[in-house]
Amino acid sequence: MTPENARAMQRELASTVELGDRVGPVRRVAGADVAYEKDGDRFWAAVCVLDAATLEVVEVARHTGVAPFPYVSGLLSFRELPCLLPCFEKLTVQPDLIVCDGNGVLHPRRFGIASHLGVALDAPTIGCAKNRLLGEHDEVPKPRGSTAPIHHEGDRIGTALRTRDDVKPVYVSPGHRVSHATANDWVLRLAATFRLPETTRAADQEVNRLRKWAT
Repeated sequence: MTPENARAMQRELASTVELGDRVGPVRRVAGADVAYEKDGDRFWAAVCVLDAATLEVVEVARHTGVAPFPYVSGLLSFRELPCLLPCFEKLTVQPDLIVCDGNGVLHPRRFGIASHLGVALDAPTIGCAKNRLLGEHDEVPKPRGSTAPIHHEGDRIGTALRTRDDVKPVYVSPGHRVSHATANDWVLRLAATFRLPETTRAADQEVNRLRKWAT
């Protein structure tokens, strides 16, 4: 898989992304994260499933190995999906919704990691990124819950969402089988205390523990 082939695949698979809501009752929600060895190819991946009501972790699946694809901007999913899919295969409790630390359709080819994962698993997914990859938006009002739509080349590709008063927004986009409105609602619900959703925080803490144990 060359970067050129990967970009062509993204353009092809982007047409399969569903931006309408096809989400059933959400009892369990998952977060996924991958960390990499500094100056090396080893990775540590984790998927954490949380109770959607209490936000308590109910199951964790882990996977480690050697990264199968180099880091290339815009092609993160080809690096991280081979790391994360084995985690999802290990789960005994299946999530009803997945929140990725990355982008969905907020992507040059409208097919970021949340969209790729959603299509691969045929599951509802949301992208929630710490930084804006591309697109433009108006100033987001300071109160928690304030939003500003993000546009790129005439397309609505995401939302700048303020999850805490007067704190830098996060950048939310549908991945697959989720609308913009539903993606925003769930990220705000999951970010009840901190800037980032609890799904992202739980997965990040787990991969940091894995990396610490390995060293």
